[in-house]
Amino acid sequence: MITSVVAGCGNSESNDLKIGMVYELTGNTASYGTSAANGARLAFKELNAGGGVLGKQIQIVTADNKGEPSESANAMTKLITQDKVTAITGFTVSSCGIAASAVAEDHKIPFVAAATVNPKVTVDERSGKVKDYTFRACFIDSFQGRVAANFAQTGLKAAKVAIMIDNSSDYSKGLAQVFKAAFTERGGLVLAEEAYLQKDQDFKSVLTKIKAKKADLLYIPGYYEDVGKIVKQAREMDITIPVLGGDAWDSPKLVELGGPQALNNTFFTNFYSVEDTNPAAQAFAQAYRKEYGQTPDSMAAMGYDAAHLLIDAIKRANSTDAAKIREALAATGSFNSVSGDMRLNETHDAVRGVVIIELKDGKQVYKETIHHQ
Repeated sequence: MITSVVAGCGNSESNDLKIGMVYELTGNTASYGTSAANGARLAFKELNAGGGVLGKQIQIVTADNKGEPSESANAMTKLITQDKVTAITGFTVSSCGIAASAVAEDHKIPFVAAATVNPKVTVDERSGKVKDYTFRACFIDSFQGRVAANFAQTGLKAAKVAIMIDNSSDYSKGLAQVFKAAFTERGGLVLAEEAYLQKDQDFKSVLTKIKAKKADLLYIPGYYEDVGKIVKQAREMDITIPVLGGDAWDSPKLVELGGPQALNNTFFTNFYSVEDTNPAAQAFAQAYRKEYGQTPDSMAAMGYDAAHLLIDAIKRANSTDAAKIREALAATGSFNSVSGDMRLNETHDAVRGVVIIELKDGKQVYKETIHHQ
C-alpha cells in the first residue's frame, strides 16, 4: 500500500522535494510504525511551515511495509524507481530495515532508519563493511545491551539472571547476546537461556524452568505483544523477581496485555521518555500533543528525529544529489535530538543517550538517561 501525501503547499509537484517514508502501518508491529510515522509527519509539517528545504516544500510519499522484510524491499523499490524520491526514512523493525537497506544500497539512495537497532542494518554482515547510503537515528544493540547489563547489576543488584529469547527475531537474539556478554564480563552469572517464538501463547513450561533456577532477574529482549503475556503468566506463577527488557517493550498495548500490577517491578531501556526535562524533548512532546491529542512514545520520537536528521543533511549538502546528501549524513557531528545532543559515528549509527524506564501501576516512570555504558 503506497499513498502520496503532500505535507504543506508547494507551487507545483516539480517544485516539491519528494521524500519516501516507509513504516509498519499494518501487521503485528503496527503500533510502532504508526507512532513513528506520526512523529515523522509532525517533523515534515514543521519543516514545511518553516519554509521547507532548499526553497522547496516536502512531499511525503508513504508506504506500508506490513512489518515484513519482503514487503519492505518491494516498498523501497517502488518509491525509488516509480515515485522517484530523493531520499527515504522509516522503519522500526530490524529485519525490515535490513531488507530495506539492501535496496537503498543497490540504487544509491540515502536512507535514514528510525528505530532499527540491529547492527546489520548499517554494516554488511558478509563483508563487514559499512553500507554507504544507510544511516540511522537510533543507538544499536551493542550499546543498549551493555547499558541494560550494567543497570541490572548496579541499579537492580542482580548477580544471577535468566534470559528469554525470541528465536524468530534478529532483534531479540542480538540484544540477548550483547546483554549476556556484558553481564558475564562484569562477573554476573547467566543461569538459564530459554527460547520462545513470536505468537506463542503459553509460556508456562519455559517459566517453570526459569523459576527453578532462582535467578535474581529475568531479561526479556522481546516485543511488547509477547512480553505482556510472559510477564502476566510469570506473576501468576509467583515469579516476583524484576524483569528487564529493551525498547521494543514501548507500547501502550504492553500494559493492556500484561496488566498494570503484573508489570510492577519491570524496567526497560529506551530511546526517549516524555518525562525527560531537556528542552528538545519537552518541545517535541508539546507539539505532538497539540497535533495528535496524545502523549508521544519513543517510536514517535524516533520517527521525528529520523525525519529531521535527513532534512538537516539535505540542508547542509545544499543539494538534492544523493552522493552529496550521503556525505552530509556521514559528517553529522552534532544534532539536537529529542534525547539531547547526538552524532553519527563511523558505522553510521547514532551515539545518543539510553533512557531507563520503570513501569509503576501501568505508568512509565523516567529513571535516568545513560550516555556511557
